[in-house]
Amino acid sequence: GVRLLLHGLCSNTTVKSLDLKGNNLRSVGAEALGKLLRQNKSIRSLTLEWNSLGMWEEGFSFFCQGLRANNFLQCLDLRNNQINHQGAGELAMALTQNTSLQELDLRWNNIGLLGGRALLNCLHSNKTLKGLELAGNNVPGDILKAVEQALHHNQDREVILTKAQNQVNILSKEVLSLKDEKNKQFMHFVDTVDKHKEERARSEKMSAARVSQLQEALDEQYSLMNSLKTKLQMTEAALALSEQKVHNLGELLNAMKQEQNCVAECHFRELQQQKQEGADREGRLLHDLSAASEKNLLLRNQVDELERKCKVQQDHLFQVKQDLTNTTAELKLRAVEAEERLEMEKRRFKQSLEDMESLRIKEVGRMTQHMEASERSMHSRIQSLEAIRISLEEELSQVKAAALTEQGQAEEELRKVRSQARLEEQQRLEHLEEKLRLMTESRDEAQNCCLKQKEMVAEAQAKTKQLSLYADGLRRRLDELQQDLETKEEEKVTELNKVKVELQEQIGHLEAERATQDGLREKIAALERQLKALSSNHREALLDKESEISLLLEKLRMKEAEIFRMREEEAQRASFLQNAIMAYVQGSPLGTHSSRK
Repeated sequence: GVRLLLHGLCSNTTVKSLDLKGNNLRSVGAEALGKLLRQNKSIRSLTLEWNSLGMWEEGFSFFCQGLRANNFLQCLDLRNNQINHQGAGELAMALTQNTSLQELDLRWNNIGLLGGRALLNCLHSNKTLKGLELAGNNVPGDILKAVEQALHHNQDREVILTKAQNQVNILSKEVLSLKDEKNKQFMHFVDTVDKHKEERARSEKMSAARVSQLQEALDEQYSLMNSLKTKLQMTEAALALSEQKVHNLGELLNAMKQEQNCVAECHFRELQQQKQEGADREGRLLHDLSAASEKNLLLRNQVDELERKCKVQQDHLFQVKQDLTNTTAELKLRAVEAEERLEMEKRRFKQSLEDMESLRIKEVGRMTQHMEASERSMHSRIQSLEAIRISLEEELSQVKAAALTEQGQAEEELRKVRSQARLEEQQRLEHLEEKLRLMTESRDEAQNCCLKQKEMVAEAQAKTKQLSLYADGLRRRLDELQQDLETKEEEKVTELNKVKVELQEQIGHLEAERATQDGLREKIAALERQLKALSSNHREALLDKESEISLLLEKLRMKEAEIFRMREEEAQRASFLQNAIMAYVQGSPLGTHSSRK
């Protein structure tokens, strides 16, 4: 039954304690126990009291072999098992290789002197056994004392080792915690430095972008200034040409006035009536023109409101285009009026002034050619400007379409009015005073045009001055921004210096902490050295004590030998005395008398 039980426990991993006290296990049970100790790794306590295992030498030897191979059993109870000195020797051999057993109870066995010496000798190599009970085994007291000293040495050694291990664990934990803290501080410091670098890079990028935008704005303003200057130069040249033409026309008018003063006096009354009618018609035409201009102004206001949403640079371009379109429209209107007047003059003075009309026709051709050339140049410029503003005109196409329709209607009305005026003027071809009046009006209009162009030049110059002032303001703004950038850079430099100082301080703290860590490491090394020294001293003390024990054992052996010798001598003396007494008794008369009897 025990064999089956122990065979089942060989593969068990939950049983920690096994008590088989008083079960009369015998040889088969001892062999099964040896097999159990070889295979089982969970049993920590084994009680085998009152089983007489020592009576079966082979079974007990199997049990000791299993104990030798086991490294998990901690407590073994072998009381009252009739173990003799041979069994104690096998137990001692098993204990020399066992590294887990801490308590062994061998009370009330027959170990004797030889078994006690074997167990004492095994304690020199076994450093894990802390408790060994040998009461009731006929073991001498000096051996028991030596066994107790060896067990105390083992206990002291384990206590010292546990303390040293605890100190080493505590110091290692502290060192690891310090390393973690230092790593965290260093990572936090690195993160702060990276953040400062990123902020600095961002600010530099923003400032560079701002400077580039301002530079682009300045370049665009400079380009606008240059374009306006070129336009001013072109307008001044056109004004000079128009002034020359006006001067020539004025000379021609003076000549015509001198020739036709007499004719003017005759037809003065008729001219007054015609003036009144012309004034009425001009008032009507002006009223129609004012209505059309009001419509155009409304449309232009709508266009301006839509274009105000665009950028400032595109507004300047649009204003320039409006000025150009106005000038071209005025020039076209004046050219048309001049052509009409010239045609009227030609029709009126075909018979009398053919030469003058030919000269006028030539001048008109020149004017038309010049105007066409100027119109072509202006159209080319307008096309270049319109190429830039294609994107904006796409958005304003609907409004412009409406404006174009209204302008077409206004032009149709103007054409009707012009046709009526032409018919009326054809009826008045015979009146020379009308020619003079028209010539004077044309001269006045030309002068007014010159004045208007001068005013436009002055406005353009004022605009150029404003643009120059705006450019100066932008330059000042750039200077202020550069100063701000310099101040920001200085602040950044100061911040960097502060950061560097903080970094140096933190580096100093880290170096101090490193020094403290080095000190701790040195302390740890010193403690390890002390532990090594203590262990070496302990080993030396153990060796000294072992040497003392060996000397005492040798002395014991010498004393035993002397006692044995003294016993032999006393036995010899006793035998000599006995022989002598026997010889004396045989030689005495009492002996003879007794022999005779």
